[in-house]
Amino acid sequence: MTGADPRLAAVAEWFGGLQLRIVDAMEGLEREFAGAEPGRAPGRFAIEPWSRTDPSGVPGGGGRMAVLRGRLFEKMGVHSSTVFGAFPAEFAAQIPGAADDPRFWAAGVSVIAHPWSPHVPTVHMNVRCVRTTKTWFGGGSDLTPMLDARRVQTDPDAALFHAAMRDVCLRHPGVADAERFKAWCDEYFFLAHRGEPRGIGGIFFDRLNSAGDSGNSAFDADFAFVRDVGETFIAIYCEIVRRNATKGWSVAEREEQCVRRGRYVEFNLLYDRGTIFGLKTGGNIASILSSMPPEARWP
Repeated sequence: MTGADPRLAAVAEWFGGLQLRIVDAMEGLEREFAGAEPGRAPGRFAIEPWSRTDPSGVPGGGGRMAVLRGRLFEKMGVHSSTVFGAFPAEFAAQIPGAADDPRFWAAGVSVIAHPWSPHVPTVHMNVRCVRTTKTWFGGGSDLTPMLDARRVQTDPDAALFHAAMRDVCLRHPGVADAERFKAWCDEYFFLAHRGEPRGIGGIFFDRLNSAGDSGNSAFDADFAFVRDVGETFIAIYCEIVRRNATKGWSVAEREEQCVRRGRYVEFNLLYDRGTIFGLKTGGNIASILSSMPPEARWP
């Protein structure tokens, strides 16, 4: 459970490296585009390590929080963590393999970007590995355009993003199912109380263990798919940002963006599994809630 398995150590190390590659790529976009404040210096990530203590007082891993407030991105969080310990009894029953043994190990990377421009879509990506008495991967990436006119599947950005996510799945037959993961994303990122999707979707997967309970022979194949998701995210989101970063916007479009961000807040506080997992396991509050946009409105 503590990550002594060399495969889990390799997963945690790769996740840490992915975080730093995303940081480098996003800081590169900050240098490339003036964004909302042409005279302002490009934003840089503030990186802050944090440590976790189990409710019993025993050290339980930690992570690295990275937050950027820049001229292109109003707020972006790119976080990595490796944590371990025991789930609270009331939460363990909800986690595969933890009902009888609440010990766990988990590592992952999560990203949320809130650009200044209403024309640059908000994006989310996370990849993770969890071990209880079972082991699995989870994650995905989804795009949330801020303007109603862009919130359609035929929008060029949406089509580009979906094609990239589909291609990731097609490169890993036997592990990923493009149609299922797309449908799963649409189902998961849905505000039931409003009867509307959070964005235009992408892919979502959880409890991914291609070998099932028969063994761990598919671990490497599953991990290869997860790595591809992370690397593809960097490439496709950078391309989408570059397509939109120089477009001007109006006061009305900024207002529309802030209202849409309110929907984002509602989803993350009411439904998001990552938020719930982090809060239930004593994660870093600043990292968990960094997904909240810096400004949002409710009309």
